[in-house]
Amino acid sequence: MCIEGTPHAHAEPRAEVRREETVRRRTFLKAVVAGGAGTAVAVGVPADALAGAGRLGGRAMDLTHVLRAGFPVYTFGNPTRQTLVTIAQDGFYAQQWTFAEHTGTHVDVPGHFVEGARLAPELRLDELLVPIIVVDISARVAANPDAVVTPDDLVRFERRHGRIPRHALVCMYSGWESRVGSQDEYRNVGTDGLFHFPGFGIDAVEWLLARREIAGIGVDTLSLDNGPSTTFDVHHGLLGADRYGVENLRNLAQIPPRGASAFVGLVPWEAGSGGPCRVIARW
Repeated sequence: MCIEGTPHAHAEPRAEVRREETVRRRTFLKAVVAGGAGTAVAVGVPADALAGAGRLGGRAMDLTHVLRAGFPVYTFGNPTRQTLVTIAQDGFYAQQWTFAEHTGTHVDVPGHFVEGARLAPELRLDELLVPIIVVDISARVAANPDAVVTPDDLVRFERRHGRIPRHALVCMYSGWESRVGSQDEYRNVGTDGLFHFPGFGIDAVEWLLARREIAGIGVDTLSLDNGPSTTFDVHHGLLGADRYGVENLRNLAQIPPRGASAFVGLVPWEAGSGGPCRVIARW
């Protein structure tokens, strides 16, 4: 019912409702910022994944390569970009990119290798905000570019740094990122026509799946499997176990081997077999 001559009769109550809603939102946002780990736990993230995330004075490291035109790829075409509009001519700036899902620092989800398995939008928050572990095999890679992470590497890691936590992202550091400026050096194709770069061995992946219930694995190279692999056992074994992998990481030597948390910022691409992401470590 409307009272003639008083078109704004309800304006004041509505304004009060809006003010109350604004206060509630600000209070919630303050709680999120201040609460850090506690808020994350409320939405299903394991507490150990965010240990120290809300602590003042913590450190963070970007583990993501800048996605640029010509970034080295395993297959498909290199990414390209073009300018669509400019500030000078159009009043704003924007580009158009063309790239395959598996370009740059990116995630491989189970459906990348397994028919009917989960795709990018189906990965859960508690899988993407996890403890991160760094296993360094760079000394061995210097002598053998085809080196792989083995169960012995994992056992030695735990003797030195402690047990790998459950639901961790376990990453290989090989030093291969130093080659990323050149596609030829990064792919490292030999006279046999095969790539030659390090990766995980299937024995190590099976050890992690059976003994440590990992969320996934990550590498600083083009593939979870090492370069000369033609059977992709690691991809089949890991993704077939409903876990994910991250390829083309960087700066892994700049974070603690154990004790950091990572956010894997995968875009929920529609029906995505994975896709470029931003990975940030915090400790």
